[in-house]
Amino acid sequence: MTDYKALIDAETWGFIERTNSYYPPDTIDYTIAQQREIYDRMCREFFAGYPEGVTAETLAIATPEHNIPIRIYRNGAPQKTATVLYIHGGGFILGGLDSHDDVCAELCARTGYEVVSVDYRLAPEHLHPAAFDDAMSAFEWAAATYVSPILLCGDSAGGNLCAAVSHATRGHAKRPVGQVLIYPGLGGDRSHGSYVTHAEAPMLTMRDLEFYKHIRTGGTDQTGDITLSPLADADFANLPPTVLITAECDPLSSDGEAYRDRVIAAGGRAVWIEEKGLVHGYLRARHTVGRARASFTRIVDAAAALGEGAWPW
Repeated sequence: MTDYKALIDAETWGFIERTNSYYPPDTIDYTIAQQREIYDRMCREFFAGYPEGVTAETLAIATPEHNIPIRIYRNGAPQKTATVLYIHGGGFILGGLDSHDDVCAELCARTGYEVVSVDYRLAPEHLHPAAFDDAMSAFEWAAATYVSPILLCGDSAGGNLCAAVSHATRGHAKRPVGQVLIYPGLGGDRSHGSYVTHAEAPMLTMRDLEFYKHIRTGGTDQTGDITLSPLADADFANLPPTVLITAECDPLSSDGEAYRDRVIAAGGRAVWIEEKGLVHGYLRARHTVGRARASFTRIVDAAAALGEGAWPW
C-alpha cells in the first residue's frame, strides 16, 4: 500500500479534506444530475474571483449541429502574442464555463494572453466523439478568428481533448503553437506504473477512471481510437511542443511520462513534470497549498513561453 501520510503534506491533506466535504469520494455512485450538482457546488466553494482588470465575455460558436458556448477572457492591456484555448476537466461528464472560470481568468492575467474557454458537450447525453468534435470545432474557430498563434491548455479530461486536437491538426495551416497538459488522461497502459501504485489515491481512483471511461463511450470497446486515447496513436511526429504536468499521487501520472517519451522518440519537444505530493484536481488548491501554488506558476510560465514560441526547458 502506498503511504500517503508520508507523501502528502499537511496543507494538501487540508485541501483533500475540504474537497471531500463538498464532493465525497463516493460521488460516482450518485445519479449524473446529482454528481453535477455536487461538483458545481464544490467549484463555487473554491471560486477565487477574477484578478483586477480581467473581464470575460460569454459567446457561442455556431456549428451545423449546435452552438458551442465559449467564454473569452481579456486583461484590459494590449494582448500579447498568443491566444490560449482552454479545455476544462470533469471526467467528460462534469464542468463547464463556470467550473474553471477563475483558473482561466488567472491564466489570462498572468500570461497576458487572451483565453478562450470551451463548454463542450458532456456524456452520457453526448457520447464520444461529441466532446472531441466540439474541441476541434473550437480550435478551427479560434484558428480562423485570431491572427495570433493558438496555444492549447487543459486539465484532466481537457488535457485529453487538447492532445487529441494536437494529433488531429498536424496538417492544419495554423496548427497549435504548443500544448500544456495538466494531469491529463491519455489512455495509457493501466497494468503498470501509477495506475497500480496510485490506484487508490485520494481524489481519483482506478474505480473512478473506469466509471468515466465507460460513461464516455457508452460501454463500447473503442480500443485504438486516437481521438479517445491519444497514446494509441502510432505516429507521434510533428506534434507541437508539449509540457505535461502531473500529480505524483494520481493514477494518471504515468500517462505524462509515456506521452513525453513518445514525443521525444519521434523527434519532438516534450517535458514531463511530476509534482511531488500533489493529487488530482490540485488546481483548486493553488491559493492554499504551497506545492500547488508553485505548480500553477510553472503552468503559467510554460504557457507564457510556448505562446511566444520559446521552449522553457
